[in-house]
Amino acid sequence: MKILLTGASGFIGRHLAQALTAEGHQVTPISRRNGQDMQTLLTPEAWLPFLQGVDAVINSVGIIAEIRGQTFEKLHHRAPAALFRACEQAGIRRVVQISALGADAQAFTPYQLSKYAADEVLRRLPLEGVVLRPSLVYGQGGASMALFQRLANLPLIPLVGDGQYRVQPVHISDVVATVLQCLHTLPAQRTLDVVGAQPLTFVEWLQQLRRAAGKHPAPTLAIPFAAVMASAHVGRLVMPLLHPDNLRMLQRGNVADVTPLAAFLGRMPLSVEEGLCCI
Repeated sequence: MKILLTGASGFIGRHLAQALTAEGHQVTPISRRNGQDMQTLLTPEAWLPFLQGVDAVINSVGIIAEIRGQTFEKLHHRAPAALFRACEQAGIRRVVQISALGADAQAFTPYQLSKYAADEVLRRLPLEGVVLRPSLVYGQGGASMALFQRLANLPLIPLVGDGQYRVQPVHISDVVATVLQCLHTLPAQRTLDVVGAQPLTFVEWLQQLRRAAGKHPAPTLAIPFAAVMASAHVGRLVMPLLHPDNLRMLQRGNVADVTPLAAFLGRMPLSVEEGLCCI
């Protein structure tokens, strides 16, 4: 198949491009590194030249913070929405949208809301569209993974609040496997949460990272949420992952029922212990 892949130079996109090529697919990559700025592709007409001969589309573009002029509204909503409408015009039926867990009717940050807006456009179109909502995706080369590893390796681990908010980390290989299967088989639910085998508290996640690095559990230091938020407004200038909205999303929790994903894959996704062994 000839597949157009947006966000091809990002963490998820790089892994997808490698897996698609290994399966024998022809990948048309769309990314700034490949010379295309999705912020300028805001109409179906702008996308149509890229869709000639394409059999399926995967949208994996995503930013965690608005930097260097990139905006959630353009990259997460307007450009993908234009792409999906161009797919309808070009007769391309199969479209896989990689959204995010939390991009739903309860979304409350610009990141989540922009993802949700694009998801809704796809759902309304007469396409074989699938919305995948991954939880925290981890694996080699992930920016958030590197941050969490740095936190976990500290002799005293600082926490936002009590650290009891829950996450359900999913290994990048399970995200890739889900996307590849969507190219051939539609899931029973067109919106599929892509999560790891079991939920963990954030503290447990960091201690698992320590264990994988051969370290003993470390003591933690609970920092009041308000104090962290105040410092986050400064920290985001140095490290965008520390944006206050990202901390709010973390505190909300990031978990879902794994049963639909396991049924679609025909197996359980990797546990954290199994996934960390792959890194």
